[in-house]
Amino acid sequence: MLPFTLTSLADLQNLTVDTIIDVRAPAEYAADHLPGAINLPVLSDAQRAEVGTIYAKVSPFNARKIGGALVAQNTAAHLQGPLAGKDGAWQPLVYCWRGGQRSGAFATILDQVGWRVQLLKGGYQSYRREVVRTLYKTPLPHRLILIGGSTGTAKTALLHQLAGKGAQILDIEGIAAHRGSLFGQISTAQPTQKMFETRIAAALIKLNPDKITFVEAESSKIGECLIPPSLWALMTEAPRIEITAALDARSSFLCQAYADLTQDKALISNLLNKLRPYHTGERIAQWHAQAQTDDWKTLAAGLMTDHYDPRYAKSAAVKDDPVYRIKLCDLNQSTLARTADTLHAQFT
Repeated sequence: MLPFTLTSLADLQNLTVDTIIDVRAPAEYAADHLPGAINLPVLSDAQRAEVGTIYAKVSPFNARKIGGALVAQNTAAHLQGPLAGKDGAWQPLVYCWRGGQRSGAFATILDQVGWRVQLLKGGYQSYRREVVRTLYKTPLPHRLILIGGSTGTAKTALLHQLAGKGAQILDIEGIAAHRGSLFGQISTAQPTQKMFETRIAAALIKLNPDKITFVEAESSKIGECLIPPSLWALMTEAPRIEITAALDARSSFLCQAYADLTQDKALISNLLNKLRPYHTGERIAQWHAQAQTDDWKTLAAGLMTDHYDPRYAKSAAVKDDPVYRIKLCDLNQSTLARTADTLHAQFT
């Protein structure tokens, strides 16, 4: 069994193991885990709570004795289940919360089987410290250009077109599993803040900091996820490309982009009600009526004209002027592809 010391997030890029195994309880794993790790818990959530209670209220010895038996049982189940097909050349990296008893016990058994096991020194906590250092304590070296524009100007779609042309992008909304507005939730649940930061850090480490990275201009909060300070500082100083399009084109685009949302009128009704502090009851009632009659294009146009555009204009007024402006006649895929070609040639 070999110890593995994580000195930077880049170390994970150079790992030669076949599988990263998180042996923590499922709830711990769900909150955050190393990129690519699978979960083979040596204690279930209920077992972990039970052992913790015994540790606090009875004695550490009794907790370790009961916990040891449970760890052995669960490890046996993993050996007979997910690991049954692994041959002798398979090499795992194992970790728990802080590289202590849970991962140590599991790794010892795997080592005795004959596998070449690495054990993450300091466990998940050592990894989390590197994420915090990268996203909270250290200036990022990346060169960003923001893709800005009012709601409905197909910024995310343009970002994906740029990626298709070979440009570097950072899709923050994709990582956050949210489209960045009140109506931005999607069917996939948002990650926890820690998981969001793990995914941001993993994406950043893969980018070449010497090359331009295109990023959609965002507010500091996307749904429930907060953009971490080092990335936000870089975004606030980055030059901005401004995309504009006619209201009719934007309304049509939003109807397509948010087609999934139009299938849930109860959800839309709840979301519209959240706008009551900002608009008259009469205006809210009009929007509700448009939603109930499937008049989505009129609803989209009204939301942009009365709600989103004034707020975007106020925000843009205090920012530096964009370094480049593009007015699009429409927002179909061919137009966005040509625009991506233009931006790729201009800035990379």
